Amino acid sequence: MTDPLPSPATSPLVRAGLQQEVPHTPVWFMRQAGRSLPEYRKVREGIPMLESCRTPELVTEITLQPVRRHGVDAAIFFSDIVVPLMAVGLDLEIVAGVGPVIAEPIRTRADLDRLPELTPDMVPDITESVRLLVAELGPTPLIGFAGAPFTLASYLVEGGPSKNHERTKALMHGDPELWHALCARLAQISGVFLSVQAEAGASAVQLFDSWAGFLSRADYLEHVEPHSRAVLSTFAGAHPGVPRIHFGVGTGELLPAMAEAGTEVIGVDYRVSLTDALERTGGRYAVQGNLDPALLFAPWEALERRVREIVEEGRRAPGHIFNLGHGVLPSTDPEVLTRVVELVHRLSAR
Repeated sequence: MTDPLPSPATSPLVRAGLQQEVPHTPVWFMRQAGRSLPEYRKVREGIPMLESCRTPELVTEITLQPVRRHGVDAAIFFSDIVVPLMAVGLDLEIVAGVGPVIAEPIRTRADLDRLPELTPDMVPDITESVRLLVAELGPTPLIGFAGAPFTLASYLVEGGPSKNHERTKALMHGDPELWHALCARLAQISGVFLSVQAEAGASAVQLFDSWAGFLSRADYLEHVEPHSRAVLSTFAGAHPGVPRIHFGVGTGELLPAMAEAGTEVIGVDYRVSLTDALERTGGRYAVQGNLDPALLFAPWEALERRVREIVEEGRRAPGHIFNLGHGVLPSTDPEVLTRVVELVHRLSAR
């Protein structure tokens, strides 16, 4: 019997996410598309971020760059978590050095009426970008992604990034009915955005919760988990066999709840070891992570030692996808990333 032809469905990343045997531990890096690559800065020169995200030829080139350079096992779709909010008509921009800024924050029931549901015909460029990428990537899988409802809600309520999320938490506790209505709408938007990518050919998806680590476990369970669960469960029903990755920053105390919200892979940031993450989630999920991005600046000997430790910890998981515990920092030396990919592949080869 001959082995099946290589395809995204039989790739190490998809197989690891589904807890199947793999030839080596798959590697990709959050924010690998762009950030540290000189070729990314060159192609993006003079083009605003959101315009870049809505231009299929540019999205395709940027997404492919780290696959060509580093030999990673997956491409991550080049986009931004606020792209679907822009698609439904919200007035927003990404300000350099600040992040997404919302012209008119959502803080009342009347404001919520300005946030319509997302339909696939609002993002034809996303469909085109994914189809172009899948054609170029061949057997290498493409990971689609979307922002989780809580993180999107925080941007909308605060009007931009926040250090304390005071308006967000005030709304969450002061008007829970409005809060849940807002998050339900955002769950619909994120769910459709993920489905559009999967329908066009993405082989895995990641739900990214940048700000969930600012919540207590009780607040997460009551005010956030039901909406992340809605995104993940609806997606699974429509796209069985497509691994879901659920990742949050600073969410060590929330890992059990985030895993149980519905996922095949639980993302682990650098503050928690994979060993602890496996214990907290009962060893039932594949894990993703979790090299500290700052260690990419350390001497190679120290970096190699930590990579070896993570690969060894990952062997105890039912599936392991090697990644950073957050995104690539802009000043990272690309050559170091390439060496890390080669090292992980060599250490984990079966």
